[in-house]
Amino acid sequence: MAGFAELTVEQGASYSTTVTVNGSDGSPTNLTNYTAAAQLRKSYYSSTATDFTVAISDAAGGEITMTLTAANTANLTPGRYVYDLLITSPVSVKTRVVEGIATILPSVTR
Repeated sequence: MAGFAELTVEQGASYSTTVTVNGSDGSPTNLTNYTAAAQLRKSYYSSTATDFTVAISDAAGGEITMTLTAANTANLTPGRYVYDLLITSPVSVKTRVVEGIATILPSVTR
């Protein structure tokens, strides 16, 4: 079962967060040869999405970094969104690692 985490993203600013994937015993999952993808949507049923740039930043340590550029966040309407992060194993098994609510805070400076 995926973990749940709330994100707070500032409109018009760069955003980055790191997620550590752990096995059932609590130790980091080795993500060598895995791929990962993450998206942000206004609702689960939205046809449009904003893709996070996702990188496996420390494969042996199970770390994945998700980022949005300032240009990405500037195009988001303030409010609540949903997101998730999926990993795909070398044998094409897909696992949702984390999901949750992302709150986009409005910007004053443009």
